[in-house]
Amino acid sequence: MSNKWHGVVVLDKPAGMTSHDCVARIRRLFRTKKVGHAGTLDPDVTGVLPVCLGHATRLVEYLQDLPKRYDVVMRLGSSTTTEDAAGERVEHVPVDSAEITTERLNDVFSQFLGEIEQVPPMYSAVKINGKRLYQLAREGEVVERPARKVTIYELDLHDIRPDGDGVDVHFSCTCSKGTYVRTLCVDLGRALGYPAHMKQLRRVKSGPFSERDAVALELLEEKSAGGEDLSPWLVPLSQAVSFLPRYQVPPERTKAVLNGLSTALPGVKAEEGSLICLFAGEQLLGIHRVCRGPKGLFAKAEKVFPTEV
Repeated sequence: MSNKWHGVVVLDKPAGMTSHDCVARIRRLFRTKKVGHAGTLDPDVTGVLPVCLGHATRLVEYLQDLPKRYDVVMRLGSSTTTEDAAGERVEHVPVDSAEITTERLNDVFSQFLGEIEQVPPMYSAVKINGKRLYQLAREGEVVERPARKVTIYELDLHDIRPDGDGVDVHFSCTCSKGTYVRTLCVDLGRALGYPAHMKQLRRVKSGPFSERDAVALELLEEKSAGGEDLSPWLVPLSQAVSFLPRYQVPPERTKAVLNGLSTALPGVKAEEGSLICLFAGEQLLGIHRVCRGPKGLFAKAEKVFPTEV
């Protein structure tokens, strides 16, 4: 297996596969060992899954910290053990669809914007006393879970569809890393006075990558089987770090930067402690932390990328 591939494949993950399965398939397709994804999607969830290859695996920690956007279908009228459609039904209450108006939903949505607290669902990978919550849930245990702070940036209502004695609410959600959208659906339902669960979820944006950048796994496998070059579907490192500001390093400092030395940032206006990418032309030299010294701002190396990238 070679490591000639360095970049990000923006996968449109199909339903029925784990994120780990997707990584394994990409590893085989590109015949490379160094592969990792930037933000897990549950098996039933579809959409944007950035898969990093080669040197791009060093970007995972930055990419997975960025906000995500989802298209959501919330089912009002019934709750489940897992807070999504995969679980067993726990509670069922007929919904008076006349109560579920655009005005009421937007009013409830506004209450959930900004920093909120969420209690992680029992069926989640969060660890309590060294054990995953989903393991405890499968053993029939329910344990106390500390609430976590997450940020909801946007909630945009698209449609309200009565269905039988329930109501499906279609909306988009832009949120911080670590947000459980199924828990958000349960909490929104509670605020509306009904049991609820997440019926459907699709990630439409993850950091700088959106649906329009995404490629289906089937298409990649088809192209590969036909002997086609897969490099057009690989986002190069220089493009994958588009969410960070860039600074062009003077030619005489390039070697010093590649050796991990700090370099001055004359003329740069940046917040101390923020990240910046150092470039030589279109070549990414490294991701650096902005620091302040006696002579002003300078860049301290966090990740340095070899010249062949």
